[in-house]
Amino acid sequence: MKPKSLFIFFISCLIFTSCKEKTSSAENKSEAVSEENNIADAEEKQPKAPEGMVWVSSKTFTQGAKTGDQFAMKREKPAHQVYVDGFFIDIHEVTNQQFQEFVAATNYKTVAERPIYWEEMKKQLPPGTPKPAESILQPGSLTFDKSVEQVASMNNYTQWWTWQLGANWKQPYGEGSSIEGRENLPVVHIAYEDALAYCEWANRRLPTEAEWEAAAQGKHTDQIFTWGNNAEVLTENANTWQGVFPTQNKSKDGFKYIAPVASFPPNSIGIYDMMGNVWEWTSDKFNVNYYNELDRNKVIENPKGAEKGYSLQNPYQEEQVIKGGSFLCHASYCASFRISARMGMSPDSGSDHVGFRTVATPEMLEE
Repeated sequence: MKPKSLFIFFISCLIFTSCKEKTSSAENKSEAVSEENNIADAEEKQPKAPEGMVWVSSKTFTQGAKTGDQFAMKREKPAHQVYVDGFFIDIHEVTNQQFQEFVAATNYKTVAERPIYWEEMKKQLPPGTPKPAESILQPGSLTFDKSVEQVASMNNYTQWWTWQLGANWKQPYGEGSSIEGRENLPVVHIAYEDALAYCEWANRRLPTEAEWEAAAQGKHTDQIFTWGNNAEVLTENANTWQGVFPTQNKSKDGFKYIAPVASFPPNSIGIYDMMGNVWEWTSDKFNVNYYNELDRNKVIENPKGAEKGYSLQNPYQEEQVIKGGSFLCHASYCASFRISARMGMSPDSGSDHVGFRTVATPEMLEE
């Protein structure tokens, strides 16, 4: 995703800079009973999940690009083995209603609702970047331009992004819009610090990238998608773009843009919407070289991500990893409707296709 105007260029710098021998029947029966007992024991040991969450058992799995994934990008390679402890995760993204409850309790104002200070903003831009007009330096956020009819180059994503004054979580399309009747949609226009503020209030935290992938894998360890490895059933399993991006969406999946949470089948452990709909924040810093720096001769335990972020597209700012893709993902564009897909985003930015979900550990819930 990367000028309709000079200011959009500035904002783009800030925001998107995103598979024995036969035994006797008695032996078979014994093995079957043993396996059933093991499953029962494992289920008994699972802690009870808080309402709206599901338990992700501890597991070792393949993180990063999977064999046979035609869309895998360099920043997803090489694949490596990771172990994560068990944790709880939200069954769907945080909704408008949930975020509204948080705001009502705390009077919190999101980044998109606050004044823009040029002195702070320019620190994240190339030296010598001219200051935009004061009329543009007003609270707002990025929104997808639904009126685009033609694009000159798919490399210039500012053609389909617009800086919308007044756009924020409660006015997703700018002044005059609202979330009335949209309470069950994922909250959007959420910056990283907004997500952290919600987590602090709710006694939750953001998932690490490894935890996010472990949850997306469900009962499996090496899948490309949350439902398996078959890309042909994408439209039945995720809210993405069908047709010609960004000018025509045929809405074969039933939704032209953002969809209510849990509109598609869950994965094997009951988690919804980890592919498509909205990107989701994680606690990891985005570094395109991180996977290359890991020791692939051992299983990496509970990784927290790179110590320092790095992106060729945005060398002047630290970015956070976002996961899962969104309703804008298309095979010709970002193709990030895959578990291993990862993109960087400036922590002080948001848009109408970025949200989040939270996680918790048993220890956190005992506090």
